[in-house]
Amino acid sequence: MTARAFRELISSRELKLGTGVLEFDSPGIGQIAKAGGADFAFVDLEHSGFGIDTLKRILRYMQAAELPAMVRPPSNQIHHIATALDAGAEALLLRMVSSAAEAAALANEMKYPPDGARGVALSIAHDRYTAGDTKAKLAAANAKTVCIPLIETAGGIAEIEQIAALPGVDALFIGHFDLSCSLGIPGEFDDPRFKDAVQRVLDAAGANGKSAGRMVGSADEAVMLREQGFDLIVYSADLFLLREAITAGLDDIRGRVN
Repeated sequence: MTARAFRELISSRELKLGTGVLEFDSPGIGQIAKAGGADFAFVDLEHSGFGIDTLKRILRYMQAAELPAMVRPPSNQIHHIATALDAGAEALLLRMVSSAAEAAALANEMKYPPDGARGVALSIAHDRYTAGDTKAKLAAANAKTVCIPLIETAGGIAEIEQIAALPGVDALFIGHFDLSCSLGIPGEFDDPRFKDAVQRVLDAAGANGKSAGRMVGSADEAVMLREQGFDLIVYSADLFLLREAITAGLDDIRGRVN
């Protein structure tokens, strides 16, 4: 089976809905998300505690489900970027990118020569362990890797137009909690300063024909963001959805039998 490439997914501004994987390293997780209607999965190594061995397994589960995956490494250090790519990640969500120079350097680390400085390792997980011509493999890998800066600092907002215009940047994603903290207004998403920052990201993405993404906790929030112009939306995550389903069911039972 060949999963739809993440680059293909972001080739239009049509709505793309995904869900997060932060807790369940289960062989069925990709197929469960796919059966639920997800267009992609977001695998988070920054806040989950997942390591590289777990990521390799989860990416195989996603391949089996033919579900594209976006991966957030635990840091932007080269060894975290390189190992995630070598494990088979195609799209990387890179934390707290605060300048165009930083975004360009990170994009460069994701590409093989002659387009970048990624260390070469072939016939491993990222190319399905296959043999083949070296130049063709390097070109194929460069074509499929997707660099998505996570805009969650005041510095990232200050240079968002330059970041969005970089040819190595393929989409933009807002980390709303961290961004509000960086702006000095933690959790105040209705504050004009936060709204203005969000609009700058949307405008920059739109001006460069690139997807704009965010994570949401509810369907109502997703609809609101879509109306604003977001097209790459992560709806909650495995542990939150399970907890909410358990809570709703048990509360319903208790309310009807007591």
